[in-house]
Amino acid sequence: MSFAGRLLVTLGANALALYVANRLFGGVRIHGGAAYVIGAAALGFANAFLKPLLTILTLPLVLLTLGFFYLVINMAMIAFAAWVAPHFTIHGFWTYAGTVVVVWIVNWAIQSAAERTLDS
Repeated sequence: MSFAGRLLVTLGANALALYVANRLFGGVRIHGGAAYVIGAAALGFANAFLKPLLTILTLPLVLLTLGFFYLVINMAMIAFAAWVAPHFTIHGFWTYAGTVVVVWIVNWAIQSAAERTLDS
């Protein structure tokens, strides 16, 4: 798949994940299509550039907590997307944790489906 194709799949997967999280959790509030697109783009940027940097900087803490701190890093990526996107808020620790899980599951499912479709 080309870079532009992967970028579009990732953007769509992130937007869908945010939509699912908005529907599942009362503490997630996203209003308007622009909020989904900007939130998805911010989440993609954060996961591509900020998360690797934060993971390297906090690697001893990630190892010491047996990976639990990686969940906190993922929550920070969601918080960054909520901070950047208009009309996008998340309230509560467990809502952040649930949103991280939803984003992970939706991205995994869509990326797997896209890879299988291209391999066929």
